[in-house]
Formats: sequence, structure tokens, C-alpha cells
Amino acid sequence: MAHNHEHDHEVITLVDEQGNESLFEILLTIDGKEEFGKNYVLLVPVGAEEDEDGQVEIQAYSFTENEDGTEGDLQPIPEDSDAEWNMIEEVFNSFLDEE
Repeated sequence: MAHNHEHDHEVITLVDEQGNESLFEILLTIDGKEEFGKNYVLLVPVGAEEDEDGQVEIQAYSFTENEDGTEGDLQPIPEDSDAEWNMIEEVFNSFLDEE
């Protein structure tokens, strides 16, 4: 896999139901294997502008690695899975504190 060293963040392409492709930067990956049996990734749209409150839309997905070690499909995190969301929020907040 080729890495572009000009950017600090890895960029991936997501395709929505309509087939529209959007570029996202990988902000953070979270290892949730022990707790939930899967990993998580936080994405921000490439070139995203902050809104009036200084917020950028961040999307969170879970993924499980394929047997060959490559990342599998991204899956939405169930809205009602409070345990997963709480864990992601905690990791994200400590990530922000370190920045």
C-alpha cells in the first residue's frame, strides 16, 4: 500500500447509497477489539470547513479486519449502542486533550 508522505492523515473514499464518492481523512482509529470485537475509525470530510461554533462534522464507523489483515468494510455504529459511543467519546476527548 502506497503512502503519500505529504499528508499526516490517511485519506479514504466513501461511497454513499447514490454512488457519490466523498474523500475523508482518517482522524483517529480506535482499537475496540477487546471490548467489542471490532475497531473504530473517526473520519472528517477532506477540506471540511468549521461551522460558526468551530465544529466539523465527524463520522464514526466500526470495522473488523479481514483475515489477511486488511481493513474490512466500514459499518455504521448502532445509534442505541451507548457503550460503543461512550468509549469512542472518551478516546476522542483524550485525543483532543493531547493535541
